[in-house]
Amino acid sequence: MREKMTDLSFFPSEMFDKKFRYDGGDLGAQCGQEGTSFKVWSPFAEEVTLRLYRDGSSESFLERQLERKDRGVWELEFPENLHGVYYDYLVRNEGKDVRTADPYAVACGCNGVRSMVADLRLTDPPGFEADRRPDQKEENIIYELHIKDFSYDAESGVPREYRGKYKAFAVGEGQELPACMRHLVGLGVTHVQLMPFFDYASVDESGEDSQFNWGYDPLNYNVPEGSYATDATDGAVRIRECKEMIQALHRQGIGVVMDVVYNHTYSEDSWLERMVPGYYYRHNEDGSLSNGSACGNDIAVGRSMADNYIVDSVLFWAREYHVDGFRFDLMGLLTVELMNRIRRELDKEFGAGRILLYGEPWRAEESPMEAGSIPALKQNAELFEDGVGFFSDDTRDAIKGHVFQSKVPGFVNGGAGLETQILHAVTGWRDGGAGFMPKSCRQIVNYVSVHDNFTLWDKLILTMHGELRQRCWEVDFTSRFEDVLAANRLAAFIYFTCQGNLLMQAGEEFGRTKLGEDNSYRSAPEINMLRWSQVEDFGDLVEYYKGLIRLRKRLPGLCDKSPSAFVRITDQKICGEGIVSFRVDNRSAQGAEWEELQIVYNASGKAFTAELPDGGRNWEVLADGGEADCRRPAEGSKGAVEVGACSGMMAGRRTPNKK
Repeated sequence: MREKMTDLSFFPSEMFDKKFRYDGGDLGAQCGQEGTSFKVWSPFAEEVTLRLYRDGSSESFLERQLERKDRGVWELEFPENLHGVYYDYLVRNEGKDVRTADPYAVACGCNGVRSMVADLRLTDPPGFEADRRPDQKEENIIYELHIKDFSYDAESGVPREYRGKYKAFAVGEGQELPACMRHLVGLGVTHVQLMPFFDYASVDESGEDSQFNWGYDPLNYNVPEGSYATDATDGAVRIRECKEMIQALHRQGIGVVMDVVYNHTYSEDSWLERMVPGYYYRHNEDGSLSNGSACGNDIAVGRSMADNYIVDSVLFWAREYHVDGFRFDLMGLLTVELMNRIRRELDKEFGAGRILLYGEPWRAEESPMEAGSIPALKQNAELFEDGVGFFSDDTRDAIKGHVFQSKVPGFVNGGAGLETQILHAVTGWRDGGAGFMPKSCRQIVNYVSVHDNFTLWDKLILTMHGELRQRCWEVDFTSRFEDVLAANRLAAFIYFTCQGNLLMQAGEEFGRTKLGEDNSYRSAPEINMLRWSQVEDFGDLVEYYKGLIRLRKRLPGLCDKSPSAFVRITDQKICGEGIVSFRVDNRSAQGAEWEELQIVYNASGKAFTAELPDGGRNWEVLADGGEADCRRPAEGSKGAVEVGACSGMMAGRRTPNKK
């Protein structure tokens, strides 16, 4: 007798899991030379009918019913390879047929309304089978990037037909790279964190390229977004071109972190809901949908098949697309148990820590969770596997000021009483100074700007000059806003000298502005795009960031991610209002150029004199307020190094026998 869902409380029960939990990992359409199989999970369906189509818009040419199997699974097999055939399902519940695409689809047509069968080996670009993840680096330095932002500007150097597309990343391979790729490669970052590039619903893939959205509106979780492809109507094109993008970045030694949004869907009328009504979403006691995402719904993480769906999806992207890491949007709506499970699964298949895993340790609002579940919030940091990381909003706000209140400054732009917080940030808050206790600084992602809220440049302008009056690309900021440039350099210097992982918003290194728009999720691409002429306009700032990146990779005392890394930080001092200093044990078993570091942050309005031991003998200045990676001998100063107003200074004691 077929069960009927009458009580939402049945879903998370042991009885439900015992009868219906399916761990096969093979749901969806599986296609190869041996044939094609269709498999869905719909435990309460009375009937499931497959419909096949020649393309994304024609009428079906074949309809067949799937056969009910154990554990709520329905299945149908064909001896033919059906690559390129489109499909959907009619799912009958309580006598009513509902059309749905496949929640487990790996390909789809335009706007994702029909799924497509894909023999994924036929979608590989030339040489993709030999593609390899870049070797693990001395440090993780991550560059957050939106695919359209990267090349939409004509001065990106990308041909018009590829601007804002996956293929922009593969232009000029083996020849001269376009300006945007030359800059990215020359910067020295180790990873790009690409904002959502699974199929999302908020852009019409058949519409104009002038449309824009950040992409946090999931539709088909296991399919690349079609608006970034040169042809959104052919389901294979977006797959191939997405793989080309990742392959091109790998060839330049850059890993790819995928920004994933498993906490909600674009609409509660999703393929998941149509396949299993009520199961995949959280509900309040009155039966209404919970809204901890502030997007209208929350995925019911903590239920066995919701968790399986997310784990299977993550593993699919890592296996099929060679993705090097995952950034979880609103991770606080997920559970510690799920994040730890994902960490273990990735480690088992790809090697311990080989795939990066981190997210936002917060949520927009409270959300009801299954009994016994622990939300993946930063206050639960001690319960995470060490390889599950999270953004440090504490570091961000201490450096530049309140993230939502535009005029509230931080340490670098006029805030008072923040010296202790800045010193806590140096150790990745390992001392519990923010009210939580990470297992190690490996869990910490330090940053001062991302896509959300004000860009660093806009925040500094608003706190230091009151308002944005001109477009930054139309004025000479280097002379008019030298104070903002100094604060920008100091902000970068601080988070680049904190223990933990490092992340920066694309364009932060050349004064990126959105004209004060703090929520540009659907603003015009001209507001959001990277303006490549600014690389030259802000050339000194760009070189400063490049120097910090080069330098960071040679500092084992700051790159150390072990649980005891924080003991390398010693002699922490508050030297005055807006001035702090500390020492770093920089020794390494492999040898290091400098055995000890002394670092000063001076956010005050006057110069500060830092005294180096031994009259500065064997010491050299490695960075100051104007130049990073400068290697200037300190002996001539007799150990008294002046740290200018609103600037930083790093000095290193040379290791004996190291030049």
